[in-house]
Amino acid sequence: MSDTLRAQQWALTAHLRDPQHQPAPAGLDETRLQVYRDLLFNTLQALLAGSFPVLLQVLDDDEWAALCRRYFVTYRCASPLFTEVAAEFVAWLQAVDDLPRPFLAELAHYEWVEQALQGLDASPLPAPEPGMDPWSTRLRRASLAWPLAYRWPVPQLGRACQPALAPVQPTFLLARRAPDGTVVFSQLSALAWQLLEQMDTAPPRSGAEHLQQLADQHGLTLQDLEPDGRVLLAQLLAAGVIGAEQPVAC
Repeated sequence: MSDTLRAQQWALTAHLRDPQHQPAPAGLDETRLQVYRDLLFNTLQALLAGSFPVLLQVLDDDEWAALCRRYFVTYRCASPLFTEVAAEFVAWLQAVDDLPRPFLAELAHYEWVEQALQGLDASPLPAPEPGMDPWSTRLRRASLAWPLAYRWPVPQLGRACQPALAPVQPTFLLARRAPDGTVVFSQLSALAWQLLEQMDTAPPRSGAEHLQQLADQHGLTLQDLEPDGRVLLAQLLAAGVIGAEQPVAC
């Protein structure tokens, strides 16, 4: 490819992304250019609109179009797959400070989680053995169960709920893919969220050992956490959120 042709291509793509600030290469028909400008931008807007319906509720049409245009102009996607556009948009929002609403990045992430879990190539944990006690069994968290923490009350956000300030208490959620493929969200306590997060970072250990670590972090004893901890572990096990750590095959 000649340097001249490469320069023309870069100039054309820059114009298609940002026609207000990047001039089109000389000699191109304006009518055809408009077709390409509309096709690319409208396709991007449609892809994002299908993934973020609540974002469309909280932003007016001009705000949504301006946000999509800004993304189109400033961001360079790492993946060529249309199915990855929503994830790239979420990553971009998390890196941008001056958004039209302060909660947009978290709301977009919350909306994306459902799509991400539905498309995740992973299997549920095996059913627990009869009589298995998570208190004394080395545990792991299911890859189809994600603990989530947000500063904003993302499940309540929408056209009628757009707070200007984040509440004092964060929102802790569990998102999991059920056996029928649907994604279910449920509220978590701070302790349950910490426990599930800890299972990702700590070596495999029993439920009692996990709760002992949490007790140490909060200046408590294991006995302080044991009654509620046993109930929580049993609930998570029954829901398939946690299961027994499988031995590594030789």
